[in-house]
Amino acid sequence: MIDVDAFKSFLGVRMVFLFGKEWTRKELEQRTGQLAQIAGVRLVTLQNGPEQGVRVLEFRSGSGLTFTINIDRGFDLGDCAWGGTNLGWLSSTGTRHPSLHEHDGENGFGWLRSFSGTNATCGLDQNLFPATDDVTHYHYPPRKQMTQPLHGRVANSPAHLMGYGERWNEDGSCTLWAKGLVKQVAVFAENLWLYRTVEVDLGSDKIRLHDEVVNMGFNRTTHMYLYHLNFGFPLLDEGTEYVAPIARVIWAAHEQEYESQGVGYAIQSEPKKNFNEQVYEHEMMADQNGRIPVLLINRRLNAGEGLAVKVTTLKAQFPCQFEWQALSEGCFALGIEPSTNHVLGKNFARDRNEVRWLEHRESYAYDLEIDVLHSAKSIAAAVDEVYAICRQPDEQYPRPEGNWFSLQEYLLPAKYNG
Repeated sequence: MIDVDAFKSFLGVRMVFLFGKEWTRKELEQRTGQLAQIAGVRLVTLQNGPEQGVRVLEFRSGSGLTFTINIDRGFDLGDCAWGGTNLGWLSSTGTRHPSLHEHDGENGFGWLRSFSGTNATCGLDQNLFPATDDVTHYHYPPRKQMTQPLHGRVANSPAHLMGYGERWNEDGSCTLWAKGLVKQVAVFAENLWLYRTVEVDLGSDKIRLHDEVVNMGFNRTTHMYLYHLNFGFPLLDEGTEYVAPIARVIWAAHEQEYESQGVGYAIQSEPKKNFNEQVYEHEMMADQNGRIPVLLINRRLNAGEGLAVKVTTLKAQFPCQFEWQALSEGCFALGIEPSTNHVLGKNFARDRNEVRWLEHRESYAYDLEIDVLHSAKSIAAAVDEVYAICRQPDEQYPRPEGNWFSLQEYLLPAKYNG
């Protein structure tokens, strides 16, 4: 008797793995009136309080992975869960409508009044602490300097929804997708466009982001970029592990009181009263393909199998990596933050000639994967993957070395997007 599945594999036919077995498109269509019965992407609009009017795309991959895209908040990831267990972080601000946001409020720190969600994209011309920038290159004499807010402007900007839906591929797989365009534009200033594509395969536990930032203006423009990936309870809890290919700790915001709060970088604590945020810059090593995997693991969840997220970026795109511990009561978040630049920000980058510039129609591209791991076996394999690259420091309080490696080799030629 012919092994049908083996024959399909020989022919290059890929099937969808769902509910413990593999299915062809035809077999799934025979059993459903529409794919939305088991998975899909749905457009909804939030209708109450500060979130009123925010458009949201709801993704269900069919595997137990669910997440949302806040279209009107930088096309960023909002909620994220697996099997009904929350992974992402939602702050007390909620999903605030962008019309309520004041980009330059509170000396640039108004960003914190809208900060919430699994991802807050930081950029497009500035990605860290507020900075005063020379903008004479825009040739507008009345304004020679511009104060740029914390983490930039893009996360609180509405997107153009360019499309969303399901796509059956030639190999038999199915991809759920959405594409958006976020513009950061001003007269006599920057004209930067962010094209973002978000994908997850039917039956998969992996979210893929592909971004392209293009200078659509005719003046050269600075460009900095960071993903502020935020995870919360119950994935984050006392004993949750941060595992990454850390060669050395470069910097810590709290170095003067490095051990005083009783929380090291690798093992997280319970929520603490009056906890001051701790921020590290780690120098990460990449595997032979230039990939950097970072794990956040809670081994107590999922009936003892454990639950983890693996965030993967490319060293060539994001040479710098930060860890943000905001373990205070009522906040309680941990951030994984791949960045184009060192943590000390734009003025530091300018002094070291490490600011990226984009000429007209030049662009940089960025890729991110968020993979949910929900078995002891897959978590152990991911830890082995990290340790094969570099074993992180065993001590909880490795001293920051202050060795700011040069980013010159990462200032890759921009792509002309004609």
